[in-house]
Formats: sequence, structure tokens, C-alpha cells
Amino acid sequence: MSDENQNHEEPVIRDKRRIDPETGEVRQPPADAEGAAEVTDAAADAAAASDSTDGDAEAPEAEDERELTVEDILNAAQAEVQEPSDEHLADLKRVTAEYANYRKRTEANREVERERAVGAVVSLLLPVLDDLDRAEKHGDLEGDAPFATIAAKLRVATAKLGLQPFGEVGEPFDPQQHEAIFQQHSDEVETDTVADVVETGYTLGGTLLRPAKVVVTTPQ
Repeated sequence: MSDENQNHEEPVIRDKRRIDPETGEVRQPPADAEGAAEVTDAAADAAAASDSTDGDAEAPEAEDERELTVEDILNAAQAEVQEPSDEHLADLKRVTAEYANYRKRTEANREVERERAVGAVVSLLLPVLDDLDRAEKHGDLEGDAPFATIAAKLRVATAKLGLQPFGEVGEPFDPQQHEAIFQQHSDEVETDTVADVVETGYTLGGTLLRPAKVVVTTPQ
């Protein structure tokens, strides 16, 4: 019985409290515990360094991925320009047609405004041209007289501006271009005919600037 008691091992109790209950002071960890703590801290530092290294290694890959994404977008845009879609082609045709119509309208309006401005200036010269016509009927513009030379130059200058006279004796009467100031009957005509031109008519481009005042011969 005594041998069994002697061979029986007493339980080992380890007090891990950091405050000594008897003295109330903070206990210092044994040397083995300090070594273990240092090993644990070193392992933590190594793990942190490894994470940092892995993060740095992954950064260029992410950057490369962003660069590839931008490059893909640029390539797609260039392909779209080189081979535009049907929708873009339709928009391009529509814009081209609208621009062509705009140019036509602008040119037409510009021509109308030009004729209007020239017509306003030339209208001031019509009384002078009427005087030249009367002088010509009286024989004042015959030969190489200075007055005849001036009249010829004035008529050439107005013709260059687009002014065209009309109204000739013997031509059919046209109420759209002629203004009848007198009518006379005759057996020699079958339709209304211009018998005399009292005042010459003028057109400027496609615009009637002034109708011709004429004497009309009508059939009986």
C-alpha cells in the first residue's frame, strides 16, 4: 500500500496569472516564453513582408490589365472609324444631304441678293438709257461723235452687269412683258403685234426690271 502511494505522481499545477496573488506584482515571463514571443513576432513580420511583396508583384499585372483595356477601347474606336456601322453611314449621308441643300439655298439667296443690289443701282441709270434711245431715234448717235462713244460705253457697262433690253417692232405682243399704251386696228396683222416701242423694257438676270411700253396693232 505504501509503495503505491510512493509511485503515484502528484499533479502539476501551472499558475499562468500575470499578477502574483500574494505580492500583487506583475510576473515576468520565463525565458522560454520570451523566445516563443520573439519567434511569433518574427513570423508575423515575415508574413506581413510576404503580403507586401505579393501586393507589389500584383500591381504591375493590374496596371497591365488597365493598359490593355484602354488599348482595346482605342482599337475598337479605330475599327469603328475604318468600318462604320450602318447607322453611322445613314447619319453621314443625312448630314451630307443637309449640307448640300444648305449650300444650294445659300447660293440661291446670294444670287437673289446680288441681283437685287445690282437692280437697285441699274434702275437709277434707266432714265439715262431712255435718253440715249431717244437721241438715237433722232440720229444724234451717228458716226464717231463723242456722245455716241459715251453712249456705247454706258450700254456695254450695263450689259456686263446683266441688264438686257427687250422690245422690238414687229414682235408678238406679250402682256407679261409689254405694257400697251395705245392700240390700233389693221388688216395686215393676224395677232396682236408691237407696232412701236415707246420705252424699252429691261430684264436683269431672270427678273423683269421694267416692262416695255409699246403701241399694239390688233387684227380687225
